[in-house]
Amino acid sequence: MNQAVHTPGPDTAPARVAPDSFVTLHYRLAGADGTVLIDTFAAQPATLSLGSGELAPALEQCLLGLAEGDEATFELPPGQAFGARDPAKVQWVAQRLLQQLGAPPEGFAVGDVVQFPTPDGQGSYAGTVRAARDDGALCVDFNHPLADQAVRLTVRIIGVL
Repeated sequence: MNQAVHTPGPDTAPARVAPDSFVTLHYRLAGADGTVLIDTFAAQPATLSLGSGELAPALEQCLLGLAEGDEATFELPPGQAFGARDPAKVQWVAQRLLQQLGAPPEGFAVGDVVQFPTPDGQGSYAGTVRAARDDGALCVDFNHPLADQAVRLTVRIIGVL
């Protein structure tokens, strides 16, 4: 169910979303079960620079061609939005590494999201704690939490530059 509704202005063609657009929009991202994960409709709209990695590439593709004023809903099948789950991305991390990274003294609990620096130190990536051992090591899942899941994206395009 991919649909877009557009209400044109009086005499001007609205700007359309292109691969390098700067876009202000409201969006709602929900899981296959309808659980809303992100919703800006009742708050501040989001402003994104397409192609910069702020939004998953599959979600950016949904926006392409939409015009200012358009509202659309997209159903993405399992794995399309955030990729397939990769068992190799579930890894045990030793306690000594966690301590080097500044782990809190109370440790981590299952379900916690842990930030790790990239090897070059310029960024970070996250993983979700899935299990812990008595020696303090953690089983961390570095897959996106929505990997292998269907999602529904609803958008309203406010502005396009």
